[in-house]
Amino acid sequence: MKSSFFYGDACGKVAQKIKSAINASPDFLSSLTASSPRAAGDAIQLLVEKKFEAAIGAWCTEYSSSFARRAMADLAFKDKEGFYCIVDVKTHRQDTKFNMPALVSVERLARFYEDDMNIFSILLINYKVVDTRVQVAKVVFCPIEFLDWSCLTIGALGWGQIQIANSNIIRRSPGQSRKSWMLSLCGAMLEFYPKQILKIESRINRFSEIESHWQRKKDAWI
Repeated sequence: MKSSFFYGDACGKVAQKIKSAINASPDFLSSLTASSPRAAGDAIQLLVEKKFEAAIGAWCTEYSSSFARRAMADLAFKDKEGFYCIVDVKTHRQDTKFNMPALVSVERLARFYEDDMNIFSILLINYKVVDTRVQVAKVVFCPIEFLDWSCLTIGALGWGQIQIANSNIIRRSPGQSRKSWMLSLCGAMLEFYPKQILKIESRINRFSEIESHWQRKKDAWI
């Protein structure tokens, strides 16, 4: 069984509703928050939390927007088919030249996807600010497995973090199977870890040299 919400056109309609809702909202930024991409992004996320349940509509049977900052999800809902979908809200300001947002730990995603009824999705809001007004150009809403690996990369944190390589370039493969995407993830990690081993070996050698230098060095601070 696969999600009719994501493998049909419902998720695209929700994305358009979110875009329209933000663009139709009264100005919610101050002159101070408008100048800060982080503050503006936080304000947009708060607005999305208020608008999302209505945008999902009849698809939603349960909804939550109460998560710790370091949780996988910013929002979550259970749909009428029984799928549990967590949503990672990302904002991208168009006048920032380069942006590499982290999405999720590879290990946490692998554990989450042990249950076929779980879905990890991305809600990416592409916007600009004119004076203190937010103008959303595009909203992408899809499971992570619809993001093409050509626009993703792995960051060296913990087990590894899946990141968008550049938020200005988002490539999707709608309808891609989870199995195919997860096998690509495994392939990426099996290339990534040996490179990390080489880096660690190089660092070990470097500090062995530094240790030897300090062992030979006269202590000038006695």
